[in-house]
Amino acid sequence: MLNKNYLIMKNILITGGTGFIGSHLAEYFARKNFKVTVYDKYNSNNSIGWIKGSFYEKKINVVLGDVCDFGHLEKVVKKNKFVIHLAALIGIPYSYVAPKSYLDTNVIGTYNILEACKNHKVERVITTSTSEVYGSGLTFPMNENHPTNTQSPYSASKLAGDNLAYSYAKSFELPLIIVRPFNVYGQRQSDRAIIPTIIGQLISKQKKLKLGNLNSRRDYTYVNDLCDAYYKILTMKKISKGEIFNTGSGKNFSILEIKKKIEKIIGIEKDIIIQKSRLRPKKSEVNSLLASTKKIKRYSNWEAKTNFENGLKETIKWVIKNNNHLDPYNFKI
Repeated sequence: MLNKNYLIMKNILITGGTGFIGSHLAEYFARKNFKVTVYDKYNSNNSIGWIKGSFYEKKINVVLGDVCDFGHLEKVVKKNKFVIHLAALIGIPYSYVAPKSYLDTNVIGTYNILEACKNHKVERVITTSTSEVYGSGLTFPMNENHPTNTQSPYSASKLAGDNLAYSYAKSFELPLIIVRPFNVYGQRQSDRAIIPTIIGQLISKQKKLKLGNLNSRRDYTYVNDLCDAYYKILTMKKISKGEIFNTGSGKNFSILEIKKKIEKIIGIEKDIIIQKSRLRPKKSEVNSLLASTKKIKRYSNWEAKTNFENGLKETIKWVIKNNNHLDPYNFKI
């Protein structure tokens, strides 16, 4: 790993840094005494997302803009030695409706980051991929050499970004690593994701759960563990430019299994209604994902440490605390 003294007060930029994963990362690096800047989507309210009210808010510099605006982005990039690129459109269902917007943000936005980092000789860049680029698993566990099979416009845009990043590493010697997280969960995740969706519906007044495919299986990593992975990857002393690292727990669960686990923790059970709007097109459904993390463990000794049930309990506590429709119940998790 890089000398720790060398890293003290180094400037780091995190794009997408006011969101779910990004805000946790910003806090993580602030605790490590980095000078943290986050770059996120400009909005009319000047909202700084989950950075607002954070214990580390005063230590985190928030810049609002658009990763598709190269000129503005480059001015921010050039002030930093390290860059973690998280900014992306991530909702898979919306990618069927508006695929071009995913190309704009996930490909052009990634190009802008890469070009700015190249121009200003950033010391290490981490771009963020997704396990969705693998498509339905063919062999398990799935390592970084598993074939890619993009089954949604979202995953296609992310793989295009990966390929562009890889090309910059090889063509321009950009010191770049690609992190490929399998599913992530934890506090601050929006209810577009399956775990907060199930929790929110269970603690609501509605009588039944509205869900989609109950049998699809995913590998889930608690967000704090993922932050640790980014740090360990960022501080690796020597690594080949363009390396890809999976992050995951090495265990997967179906939606139905997760629903039952959450019901057991909360103490509430509800029947399910399959909602067609929550189903992907048949040939677009990714049936099973399960990470092999041998490579990242070999390079950095990282592994996910949070037990899934314990992570669910912490997530449930957060959703309950931040939910406005809890009248019928007195929860103690």
